[in-house]
Amino acid sequence: MDMTTETIEKIQELSLEAAGEKIQIIDGQNYYIDGDGDLRLIVPKDLSDESIGLRTLTGLIALVKNMDERKAQRLFIRVESPTQVNVFTALDSYGRREWLAKSDASTPDTVFGYFIDAEQMNIMLQSQFVQTNDRNIILKVIGNLKEENVRKASDDGVSQSVTVQSGVANVSEVKVPNPVELAPYRTFLEVDQPVSKFIFRMREGMQGAIFDADGGAWKIDAMNSIKEYLEDKFSDEIESGHVVVVA
Repeated sequence: MDMTTETIEKIQELSLEAAGEKIQIIDGQNYYIDGDGDLRLIVPKDLSDESIGLRTLTGLIALVKNMDERKAQRLFIRVESPTQVNVFTALDSYGRREWLAKSDASTPDTVFGYFIDAEQMNIMLQSQFVQTNDRNIILKVIGNLKEENVRKASDDGVSQSVTVQSGVANVSEVKVPNPVELAPYRTFLEVDQPVSKFIFRMREGMQGAIFDADGGAWKIDAMNSIKEYLEDKFSDEIESGHVVVVA
C-alpha cells in the first residue's frame, strides 16, 4: 500500500513521541533528541535524485532558462571538458549541492595515431573534419595516390612528397606539410571546432595516419569557446547574479 507524505510524517511523529524524543528548532533547522540525549540534525530529503541528461548546449540553455523553481537560487554552469557541461546549485544550509543537468556532446569516433587505408582516411577527413586548407591538401594526396607513388615518396623525416595524378595525362609532385592544421569535430557543434596541429604520415600499403601534435592545448581552446558561448547566452542571468559560468 502506498503511503502519502502526510501519513509518513504522522508515523514518524508518533514514533518520536513513543520513544520520548522531542523536536527542537534551532536557527531555523530541525533537530531531534535521541534516546541517549544527543541532538541530531534532521536533514530533509528534498533534492532531485539525479541530473537531467542532455546532448547539446542549446538544450541545456533552454532548460536552465525555464527552470522557474530555481529562479531564486544561484546556479553554477561548469565546463568540465570539451564534451561535458554540468549545472548545479550553490551549497544549501545543510552543505549540500543539487546537480540539476549535464550535457555530453555527441562527437564522432575519429581514429588518431593508427594507420588506416586511403579510402578510410578519405571518408574520415570529409565526414569528421571541418574544411581547412591542409585537410584539402591531404585529400588531394590520398585521393590520387597509387601504390608505387607511396614507395617512391620523398621523405626527409618531417614532410613527405609524392607524385599524384593532376589531370587526365598530367602528374604533379605534392609536398604534404607537417605539421598540418586540422579541425576535427570533437566538441559541441554550437561552437567553432578548435584548429590544432597534427602530424600526417604515409607508408606502403596505401595507408596514412594522423597523430595529435599540440599536447592537448586544443582542449583549453574548446573549453574557453564553450564558456564564452554560454556567457553570451546567459548574459542577463549572469548580470542578475542568478547564473555563474566557470571553466
